[in-house]
Amino acid sequence: MKLDFIDLCQLTISKANMRYAKKAPDVSDILPTVRARGVLVPLIVRPKDVPGSYEIVAGARRFHAASLVAAEKGEADPLPCAILDENDDAAAIEASLIENIARLDPDEVTRWETFTRLVRQGRSVEDIATTFGLPEPSVRRVLALGNLLPRIRDLYRRQKLDAVTVRHLTMASKRQQQAWLALHDDPDTYCPTGHQLKAWLFGGQSIKAAVALFDLEQFKGVLVADLFGEDRYFADADAFWEQQNAVIAQRQTAYLDTGWSDAVIVPPAEHFHSWDYEKAGKRKGGRVYIEVRSSGEVIFHEGYVTRAEARRIERGEAPDTCQKPVRPEITGPMQTYIDLHRHAAVRAAMTAHPAVALRLMVAHAIAGSPLWTVRIEPQASRHDVVRESIETCRGETAFDEQRRAVLALLGVSPEDLTVTGSGGDVAGLFLRLLDLPDAQVLDVIAIVMGETLASGSVAVEAVGGVIGIDMARYWQADEAFFQLVRDKEVLTAIIGDVAGQTVAAANGGQKAKTLKDIVRDHLDGANGRDKVEGWVPRWMAFPPSCYTTRGGVGTVAAHERVEVARLALTVDPDPTAPAGAATEPEPTPLAA
Repeated sequence: MKLDFIDLCQLTISKANMRYAKKAPDVSDILPTVRARGVLVPLIVRPKDVPGSYEIVAGARRFHAASLVAAEKGEADPLPCAILDENDDAAAIEASLIENIARLDPDEVTRWETFTRLVRQGRSVEDIATTFGLPEPSVRRVLALGNLLPRIRDLYRRQKLDAVTVRHLTMASKRQQQAWLALHDDPDTYCPTGHQLKAWLFGGQSIKAAVALFDLEQFKGVLVADLFGEDRYFADADAFWEQQNAVIAQRQTAYLDTGWSDAVIVPPAEHFHSWDYEKAGKRKGGRVYIEVRSSGEVIFHEGYVTRAEARRIERGEAPDTCQKPVRPEITGPMQTYIDLHRHAAVRAAMTAHPAVALRLMVAHAIAGSPLWTVRIEPQASRHDVVRESIETCRGETAFDEQRRAVLALLGVSPEDLTVTGSGGDVAGLFLRLLDLPDAQVLDVIAIVMGETLASGSVAVEAVGGVIGIDMARYWQADEAFFQLVRDKEVLTAIIGDVAGQTVAAANGGQKAKTLKDIVRDHLDGANGRDKVEGWVPRWMAFPPSCYTTRGGVGTVAAHERVEVARLALTVDPDPTAPAGAATEPEPTPLAA
């Protein structure tokens, strides 16, 4: 193979070329580059029967692009070519496939490194876009990766981060990126990604500049650009809402001044559902609903009345019989002012009334609020045998009995099945709890915490250790347990627990079924075996342990984390407190 420059007129497309066709291929993506820099990558050609003529094995699109540029300029530059040996059809086909299929596009981080070097050499974004045949926004998007810490770029290169997460990280300050990396590195901490990352960066609210009703040129706050796209966001949501609410109030006044019966502001916590209203003009008492969304967007619904009002108008009732809305005496911003000052006063005063705060917390945990969300542990399992075992175990039966008593205490139907999320509003539950003595409020808390305690969590291990739970009171080996334990080494160790090491050693080579039968016989006192009372597998006890060197997971790992947390405490223990863990009290009935 040799390299040479060959005139366009000497070249034709070979039938061995995988892009051979009567119709010219699309070259719009490479045409700008060919115009600006010419053909840089050699075409692969081979000699034809006619002396001085060559056919193109690979590079048909470059040939067509060069032909178009030649037609535009009125002259043609010779094209760089790599010349194959004559009459080797197999080599020609292989070269075409390699050229067109075995091509790996560079990743975005590699492109960023290349584009950055070009910028340092004096190339502009427009120059780079022209050279590589890319849209300018695509070049700016790649260059935006320079706003990221090197480690984040490396994670993106290794496909450990998705494109949406990287896009939002380009808006983060270096300090925010460092904080995010710390969350990413901690396996026990939630790390926001995707669209949740945007909310994390902006303190819970990511408001686009496009939704602002006010003049952004006059805005004195900070706007953060989405460097991957065209969006901009308000860095300070409070500053946005201050100006947005001022414009909303102005628009509300303007609607009233132009003759609308009312202009109702629908706050973010509510929604305007058009199916609950019907259209009505000004003369028929129609009003304007100004829907303010939590995203910052404001929608003006002009000329609506409620369905009930629409029915009265259809019946021809006199206008004065229609319930014409009364213009409120305070504006939306004034209401916000009042709400915030009352809120500040209540929470300051509540610090001196912990008993009131306790009941309010319980009401929030049960009924929820826009700022307080509590979920019930679903106790889910994909295995029917596990679900049935939990539903019928002693612990679940005892808890359900206490839960029904608490439901009756709160005046909630036992058919609701759970206390958490059983309905009602926070205010009503709070007032009901104020009538209960502390002992009964604590009973309610115990049930709510039981319903919302995450299965398999470190919290279960910590609480069980503090109380000193004896699992034998709540559990005994059932069929589900024997179905799920399959490891012969573990089963042999369990035999050592219930029958002694001599029996375990004598049966070490038996099948798993035989080992399980031996354990069953000892737990039941059957087939001449001594009955063993109160046996609990080591993983299930408080504190847990394992049977083999492979067992440092699950409850054992959770216990180790609790012990690490215990050692990390820097506060000296109370010298008057009794030593050791508390012992578990007998369950006591709730007060009537």
